[in-house]
Amino acid sequence: MILSISGVVLLGIIVFLFFRKDGLKASHAMVSALFGFYLASTAIAPSIKAGGESLAGLLGGIKF
Repeated sequence: MILSISGVVLLGIIVFLFFRKDGLKASHAMVSALFGFYLASTAIAPSIKAGGESLAGLLGGIKF
């Protein structure tokens, strides 16, 4: 659950920065959000979630 919330916050910040700095239009952000909600209700959603968790585990395991 924490990873999910952190991911949402991180992606939200990235979208906000794109919106402010790189000229992302509000309509593009809305379409991306709607696509995300649509994608979350499909059969591929568990695979996407597992891939995100795997990537987070990989990044979390990096030691500097």
